Amino acid sequence: MRARVCVVVLLASLSCSAPEAPPPETPRDRPRLEWSIAVHGGAGVIAKDEYESVKQDYVDSLSEALELGKSVLESGGTSLDAVEQVVVHLENDPLFNAGKGAVFNHEGRHELDASIMDGRTMACGAVAGVRTVKNPITLARKVMESSEHVLFAAEGAERFADHMGVARVEPEYFWTEQRHEQWKRHQEESDEPDFSAKGTVGVVALDRHGNLAAGTSTGGLTGKAFGRIGDSPIVGAGTYADNRTCAVSGTGVGEEFIRYAVGHRISALMEYGGMTVRQAAEEVVMKVLQPGDGGVITVDHEGNIAMVFNTGGMFRGAADSGGRFEVAIWE
Repeated sequence: MRARVCVVVLLASLSCSAPEAPPPETPRDRPRLEWSIAVHGGAGVIAKDEYESVKQDYVDSLSEALELGKSVLESGGTSLDAVEQVVVHLENDPLFNAGKGAVFNHEGRHELDASIMDGRTMACGAVAGVRTVKNPITLARKVMESSEHVLFAAEGAERFADHMGVARVEPEYFWTEQRHEQWKRHQEESDEPDFSAKGTVGVVALDRHGNLAAGTSTGGLTGKAFGRIGDSPIVGAGTYADNRTCAVSGTGVGEEFIRYAVGHRISALMEYGGMTVRQAAEEVVMKVLQPGDGGVITVDHEGNIAMVFNTGGMFRGAADSGGRFEVAIWE
């Protein structure tokens, strides 16, 4: 049973032109934070009038994820380790659309995608369309560190998992009643993919060594076409990390994140446009993407965190060495 964690969840309604606005960032007015971490559980959120017990389940899981990442970073662990371990935690939680609890595609199957990136070396790894890999983020890291490639897909990715000793499971492992019922309702109502199901999970982190990392994992869209791949395994779209600028993980309509290279665009606005991480994230999410397309979590090389979305909410949390520890669902 999960430990109950009391965290304030803000309930104000979201204005697409007014993202969450903490105090202005002044990275030059203080030393770089020793470490920072942000997590998201997707930009498609539960209703505000949902049962309190359901809300608390999400708050508890996000809080546990943050505690896990915090413990890794506080003890001197790397941002890559923090990212992988926290994403694995979220992949193993059926509340989210990644790993166990992933949505069903049009044919009633699961196809999972993930990617990870090291901001120190620009190394990256990704997998797409896997059906039997328990934790796709772990396999993505193996692609990055144990191969000369960046992206493996479908059967090839699963054969690589065997070669690397990464755990595989029967497809039934990913099944949950909630997602199955969601899929059945979708099949009765529409032949189009459900673009409102944005339950991707992701993590960005800065470690004590000054290195950034990002990782993202998803089950995609309910009712998606066989073989459809979104932004989560596409480096530069749903995942990006560069020690010179920031780390980014996105959640939303993957096709739009790919078209506009969201992750890289945020980094480029910082590198070439002189923007802060918050300014860059808001520029892309609020002015390039359309309302309802999704959101991002970002952390820069100074440890500043920005979490920006243009949807009705985003499951998210942030913690840093300065004492910040917060979880929220809506604005």
